[in-house]
Amino acid sequence: MSALSTQMKAARCGYGAAVIAAGGSGVRFGGDKMTALLAGRPVLAHTLLAFQRSEMIDEIVVVARRDRLQAVTALCREYEITKAARIVAGGGTRVESCYAGVMAVSDRAELIAIHDGARPLVTEQVIEDAMWLAHKHTAGVPAVPVRDTIKQAKDGVVTDTPLRSQLFAVQTPQCFQADLIRAALTDALQNQPDATDDSMAVERIGGKIFLSQGSEENIKITTPLDLALAEAIIAGRRTQCE
Repeated sequence: MSALSTQMKAARCGYGAAVIAAGGSGVRFGGDKMTALLAGRPVLAHTLLAFQRSEMIDEIVVVARRDRLQAVTALCREYEITKAARIVAGGGTRVESCYAGVMAVSDRAELIAIHDGARPLVTEQVIEDAMWLAHKHTAGVPAVPVRDTIKQAKDGVVTDTPLRSQLFAVQTPQCFQADLIRAALTDALQNQPDATDDSMAVERIGGKIFLSQGSEENIKITTPLDLALAEAIIAGRRTQCE
């Protein structure tokens, strides 16, 4: 099954939607990171273009701050994001924003991918692998092994050292069968409103999360240093293509 082409996988998975969470405050970045220029384009444009190109995605819903709705609409027009079906206002928390995005997805969607707008270097392969896992097992989340030794601590004192071989750093897009993520985020609004990870909401209602292959390059732009690193990654990709 892994040898199936992307086109065949897309056909078998059915109608796929992506919710792009782009409503963050950008406090740690020191400004609106979605509009920060990366290789001559806004960060959000890179993110949207990745999903525009993906054969696994038929529809895109962008969740943005209320004061940025018109700007995001203009950006979608400028970069010809023809799959952008709706641009909706987010809430005060990630759960509220992702709930708004998921509920704005059309009823046709069989799979829904939720992705950080500030992860502009996601590849079509990472999207495809996570979507395919969601199709087969209800939920697929890209991840990479943790390289550092991790300590658990309380009041500055180490309480445990988990086995590194069992630790993974999860990324986005986190992909789910549509009914599952709708139910999970509805529950999270009531019982886990401060959750920062969509798969946590699925775990809470008993869903299993399956890990797909992530990418070390699929970084999240949080600080200006991350933007500089993203520039270097893009430069490296261009060199490989020459």
